[in-house]
Amino acid sequence: MKIGYFTMPVHPIERDWSETLREDREAVILADRLGFNDAFIGEHLSDRCETITNSMMFLASLVSDTKTIKLATGTSNLSQTHPTLIAAQAAMLDHLAGGRFILGISPGALTTDAEALGILDEDRNKIFAEAIDVILEIWQREAPYDIDLPGNRFKVSTRRSQALELGVGYLPKPLQKPYPEIVGTVLSPYSPGVIAMGRRDFHPLSANFLLSKWIKTHWDNYVEGKTQVGAKANPADWRVARTLFVADDEATAAAYARTDPRGPYLHYYGQILKKLKRSKRLFVMKEERDQPDEAVTLDSIMDKLVLYGTVNKVVDQILALREEAGDFGEIVYAGMDWVSPDLAKRSMQLMAEEVMPRVNAAIGSAAAA
Repeated sequence: MKIGYFTMPVHPIERDWSETLREDREAVILADRLGFNDAFIGEHLSDRCETITNSMMFLASLVSDTKTIKLATGTSNLSQTHPTLIAAQAAMLDHLAGGRFILGISPGALTTDAEALGILDEDRNKIFAEAIDVILEIWQREAPYDIDLPGNRFKVSTRRSQALELGVGYLPKPLQKPYPEIVGTVLSPYSPGVIAMGRRDFHPLSANFLLSKWIKTHWDNYVEGKTQVGAKANPADWRVARTLFVADDEATAAAYARTDPRGPYLHYYGQILKKLKRSKRLFVMKEERDQPDEAVTLDSIMDKLVLYGTVNKVVDQILALREEAGDFGEIVYAGMDWVSPDLAKRSMQLMAEEVMPRVNAAIGSAAAA
């Protein structure tokens, strides 16, 4: 099992923007030094807590400061721009990163972003589906492209103005062939979108604020999609994000990750809970879909969603998660605001250097038995 990193991020609203950007960069640089496999970075235009407005621009700032970690959009919000721009910018970033780029995609869920862009009343899921189709066509066709897919609003061609002998009219292609790994973050239990991912060989990332009891539904749907095209699903392609904190002693772990009202974990889930209620998507945190909203409390979701403790306790929690969900290829560590930089960095270090080796040793021993 590999370890990855994901951050939206979610900072306190009063923090200085320049300071949080430096902190978010430092977290990815640390993840690279610790051997994390990849880092997914979210983007929002209109959220004072989630303050990375362009994930590709942020990732580009990290290329020269990292060595092996794969740099991933988490996600590029495809309903918010033209697919030609995403295709060209992602191709360039893949070259800048020497092939260390992953394209994470979604429609973009924040309604204030959509309103600011004038698409609040549009079917953003449909725009998203049309956009990814066109991005892949751009990467797989040659100039002048002449992309005119049935029922797709995006028409892409350079035929009328091309001058190919001058190099004019070509759209760039990624370094990785045929294109970078494409990952979709999945929030909903039984999400039908995961079936489509399986059919298209996109890879799922199960969100950290989905209850663990529902995670297996993502794998089942991914297998179904693969089966529909005569392919075999590989657990190595499935990422599962969780909210984790590791400390050298249990008291510190419990205070920082669970009980201290000034801690980043209570702040994070306080924000997420309110935002999911506001967007009418609280079902991702429910034990059953018809569970009353008022039964989903901050205490209940902290108890279910935050894995914390000393090394051995967190190892046991991850192995129990794997027993419940089934085999998966990567656990994705959710990044928080660094209320205590020392504790935040120590947690990442303990995850990489002590928790994951023990998890993998246990998996290996079970497989050999």
